[in-house]
Amino acid sequence: MFTGIIEDLGIVKSISKEGTNLHFTIESEVSSELKIDQSISHNGVCLTVVKLPSPNSHVVTAIEETLIKSNLLALEIGGSVNLERCMQMNGRLDGHIVQGHVDQIGTVKSITEKDGSWFYDIEYDGTETGNITVEKGSICVNGVSLTAFNSTKSGFTVAIIPFTHEHTCFKNFKVGSTVNLEFDILGKYIKSYMNQMSL
Repeated sequence: MFTGIIEDLGIVKSISKEGTNLHFTIESEVSSELKIDQSISHNGVCLTVVKLPSPNSHVVTAIEETLIKSNLLALEIGGSVNLERCMQMNGRLDGHIVQGHVDQIGTVKSITEKDGSWFYDIEYDGTETGNITVEKGSICVNGVSLTAFNSTKSGFTVAIIPFTHEHTCFKNFKVGSTVNLEFDILGKYIKSYMNQMSL
């Protein structure tokens, strides 16, 4: 379980293939505090630590199913990745409830600088998946807990403050960049319930 509050920006040091799986070696300041078999969010994807090759790096493995449903295939050596360790139950929930289970990929359609903040318009296929956002509701984009506005059936906008822009992957996004989307768990439960009631 996560909150969508990014702790560190990791750097991809190596990528290796084993069958249909990819192993990512990530260098970060939080790596020294990890243990093997712990969960950590990478761009919003919950992955398990499988190796600790050095005090400042860790290795995680993404299986084919994860690679198909996320943008992890787009990671490159030297690229950055948003990192968040799992939530402690005795701490404050600063973002919203995030599971680390990416629902689908979205695409950055436009980026507008707003005199100290940035607006990102993100498009996704809502017709095929049935995923939705609600105005002023929660959305997780590449592991970052944000508030959606200008919500439509296939898109929404998020506003990024300077701190978030500087300390996450948002500063590297361009028009056409793909992003991992995890929709609000409460909304997903309500949608599932309504679908069952209509049967």
